[in-house]
Amino acid sequence: MNALEEKKGENIVLLDVTGVASFTDFFIFCSGSSNRMLNALAESIERVARTELSIHSRIEGNADDGWVLMDMGDIVIHLFDPECRKYYGLEELWNRGKVLIKFQ
Repeated sequence: MNALEEKKGENIVLLDVTGVASFTDFFIFCSGSSNRMLNALAESIERVARTELSIHSRIEGNADDGWVLMDMGDIVIHLFDPECRKYYGLEELWNRGKVLIKFQ
C-alpha cells in the first residue's frame, strides 16, 4: 500500500475477499491518471514485493490497455485508469468482500 501512495496512486482500496473468492484472499484496487503512472505503480509494487517480501508476481495486461493485474497469490492487485475501473466495476462485483482500507 505504501508503494502505491508514494507513487501517487489514487482511490486505493484494500478488499478482504477471504471466503468470498476461492483463488485469493485480498484485492487491492488503485487508479492511475496516465499509462506512465500505471507503469510506475506496477514497477514499484513489483520491486517492493520481490526485494522486501520475496514475493514474485505474475503480471497480466498493460498500461496501454488501462488495466494491469498483478497476481501475488494471496493478493491480487488491479491497477486501472479511471475509465476502465468504472467500466469493469470489480469493486461492485466483489461487494461481499470487506473493505479494510480506502484512500481517496
